[in-house]
Amino acid sequence: MRDSGVALLLDGVRRGDKSAMGRLFALAYDKLREVARIQRRRQPDAETLNTTALVHEAFIKLFGSRSHDFNDRAHFMAVAATAMRQILIGHARRKSAAKRGDGQEPASFEEVERALVSEAGMVSPTADALLALDEALERLHERSERQSKIVECRFFGGMSIEETAVALGISPATVKRDWSMAQAWLHREMERSLG
Repeated sequence: MRDSGVALLLDGVRRGDKSAMGRLFALAYDKLREVARIQRRRQPDAETLNTTALVHEAFIKLFGSRSHDFNDRAHFMAVAATAMRQILIGHARRKSAAKRGDGQEPASFEEVERALVSEAGMVSPTADALLALDEALERLHERSERQSKIVECRFFGGMSIEETAVALGISPATVKRDWSMAQAWLHREMERSLG
């Protein structure tokens, strides 16, 4: 997704120009599919939610509300990562509730930890592991909004250190430091709750 032209499209979206929304979607589609593919690899058993469906649901979530105030391409992608997180967590909740009827055990701490410390898309947590991470991430948000946004961009958005820095308007060194601190905090928090 090129930065040139995106600013004009985002301005059009802010003014409610429906054609600008369509052009922005077309321009962002490949990057959104890349992020969605990463998330699909994290949930290979989510057969009812394919990559295209995740992208389309995220787009509807992004533009279904009245607020379309994206600062730039990076901010748009960070908000898209949040939308995908919300969609995936909703899907995981439904899947987990269905599994409880089958008498299956909840996720182990080790499973959640492997998913958190891996690079984006490398480990596939179960629905329960994703829910445990989401709950811990909500608690982290209360403690440090910036650290929770970094985890959201890195884990759910599949963004690099540099992309996360641009999206959040902070330095790559701050992202690296906060990413490490957030992982350590989440590790302790989830070990306490799942341990």
